[in-house]
Amino acid sequence: MSKANKIICDQSHHKKKGFDNTEPFSIKLTDALRWRLQRKVLPPKGGYQAFIQNWVSSIDISLSGDRVWWIGHSTTLIKLNEQWILTDPVFSNRVSPVQFIGPKRRTKPAITIEKLPPINVVVISHSHYDHLDFNSIRQLIMRYPQLTILVPLGLKRKLLKWGAKQVIELDWWQSTNVNGITFNATPAKHWSNRGAFDVNKALWSGWVMQTDIDKPLSTKTVYFMGDTGYCASLKKITDKFKQIDLALIPIGAYAPRWFMQSQHIDPQQAVQLYDELNCQSAIAIHWGAFELADEPLDEPPTLLNSLKKDRAFYILKIGDSLAINRRNNELK
Repeated sequence: MSKANKIICDQSHHKKKGFDNTEPFSIKLTDALRWRLQRKVLPPKGGYQAFIQNWVSSIDISLSGDRVWWIGHSTTLIKLNEQWILTDPVFSNRVSPVQFIGPKRRTKPAITIEKLPPINVVVISHSHYDHLDFNSIRQLIMRYPQLTILVPLGLKRKLLKWGAKQVIELDWWQSTNVNGITFNATPAKHWSNRGAFDVNKALWSGWVMQTDIDKPLSTKTVYFMGDTGYCASLKKITDKFKQIDLALIPIGAYAPRWFMQSQHIDPQQAVQLYDELNCQSAIAIHWGAFELADEPLDEPPTLLNSLKKDRAFYILKIGDSLAINRRNNELK
């Protein structure tokens, strides 16, 4: 059962037809063309096979307690309050409108859809193909007909058309409770489209998930950041969520900065947000699977490792997991 809170605190990101960021944002067509013409993606040191050997691990979903497994890219499997949650499930070989062209997966997902536990909830951050994948959603709907899918404004109709039975659509700062977990849609600095004629017609967001909100001393707070560029308005999240027990923070697809800085944070900004949002621990996501920008696959974790110092900002292998605790996190 779920009940949505329809209170909208701020509609400054709403336009007459679609949505906008609360801070300046623009991607010029000339810049996009310049980037495409100049692209030269370097392979990871030692090659792709060595990267796979170094960064892919066998998954064990039998581990007990509240926990997050990194499946690959922005797809994570969360066990929270005895509920199973997927973030931005992408299991396809390419992130593209078609599967014969487009960015190719360099590392396989840690688990197949057929071997997943009984999924209760899927949260979607936005409509880009590396976060909203038709084939993956269709397979999940077929396997779990009663699945609840949470999306930002503008995506409900699409998910219903794809066959979903239970879709909840939220604006920034709205919330809904599903089976005892409160899901809060939070702001991000990004954009959306799936074609040439739907740019920013659907909203983008992060998601804060909380258990036992009526018991502050035992509440667990997990923050899935989605895709975002750095912006000061993200600090407003701390006004409502004083402590984030575990954050899932993107660290990849940031180069070159002259083009990517408005839409994706880099490892340095990931560390900055870890501090500004009072994160007690974090897992680095949005790297290691697809070459969506110019940095090699192994550069984001190398940079993050040099910057995070004594912070509990974990760089997991694909398939590894982290316990969700209010204090000491147990790495497996």
